[in-house]
Amino acid sequence: MAKSLFNYVDMGMIETYDVGSMPFFGDFKKFSEGSAKFASYLLDIYGNRSESSAAYFERKVVDAFIGKLRAGINIPNYPQFRDMTRMFLEMMDGVEKIGGSYIETKLLSPKTGKLDIPEVLALKWNSKNIYEIFHSTFRVKICITGPYTLSSLFAYKDPELYSRIGGFLAETVKENIFNNKYGKVELLALDEPTFGLIDDPMMDVGSTGRENLLHAWEKIFHKAQEKGVRTCLHLHSTVDKLFWEVDSLKIIESHVNDSLYSSNKTKELLELKDKFLKASISYSNFDVLIRKKVLYDSAGKTGDVTQVIGNVWRKIRSNKINPTVFLENVELMKRRLLKIIDMFGLERIPYAGPECGLRGFPTGRSAIECLKRVSETVKIVNAYLLDK
Repeated sequence: MAKSLFNYVDMGMIETYDVGSMPFFGDFKKFSEGSAKFASYLLDIYGNRSESSAAYFERKVVDAFIGKLRAGINIPNYPQFRDMTRMFLEMMDGVEKIGGSYIETKLLSPKTGKLDIPEVLALKWNSKNIYEIFHSTFRVKICITGPYTLSSLFAYKDPELYSRIGGFLAETVKENIFNNKYGKVELLALDEPTFGLIDDPMMDVGSTGRENLLHAWEKIFHKAQEKGVRTCLHLHSTVDKLFWEVDSLKIIESHVNDSLYSSNKTKELLELKDKFLKASISYSNFDVLIRKKVLYDSAGKTGDVTQVIGNVWRKIRSNKINPTVFLENVELMKRRLLKIIDMFGLERIPYAGPECGLRGFPTGRSAIECLKRVSETVKIVNAYLLDK
């Protein structure tokens, strides 16, 4: 029986996963066309597979996933190159885009009759090939854009919209979880970056919208749990505490500087609700990384920091500066992780990783280097904890 890659969780050790997105380099139009054609491409055994846009899409996804595994990430998210909202809205029949917003035209249903996420399907289809590279089973994290974030793009919404989108997403989760002898889906993350960031009357305590969103989250996560998959919620703000009430949610994550990681109330609620944290140990906003280094290097000097940052980007794009010089180092990530463990206890921190996706990184190499440093950090901390 093949062993699983770095399967430490059951041993009380920390594992790594990434949020999902990566910078794309190549022909994005061809990639996007290939994503739409990928399911039918798999059925076409007579077509010119090597030259098709679907083959291009497949190669890009699989190569990026293998790159994450080689960087040492234990449970990589499928590589998310496409827009996180459009890729799910485009799966829905009954939705029409007018201007910059969407409207419902009829009951939401799968546009093609199926709910396959092309990126997940590509990994499932290539399971054996990925297995043979590492001689070990691999694990996948699936990220689904949540009903609150998707609903924010609709021109008109009522309190039932969360339920309608939630039902669609629950079926999407059900259809995309796979488990074969080469690899399996281990984590399901719901991505809600807009939740808690605006004053939304539909989220008022006691409102129908708030209750419907809670039930939608519950339904989505329950579908994953039925398949034996761990559940995670990705947030950019934890000011609104509704997520603590989701029984089927087990893992919560937010950004590095979120009060989630420093609050005694978090510790109390983790125990009370039997939930866990993914420790976010590195910044993912490259502008922030540049700003931090520029401010550090220019301490005591005067000048327009914004202009300096602009000059840095121009030098990166012209290959005059290696962007990896702006990445946070392992020592800093280690201090963050140990601080979180000290605050909440190792038993409540099963995972660590970057705070968000890496799409804004200037190069694929710099994104992979970030993942390598995250992986190295966790290995060092795990070794330290074993020696204690």
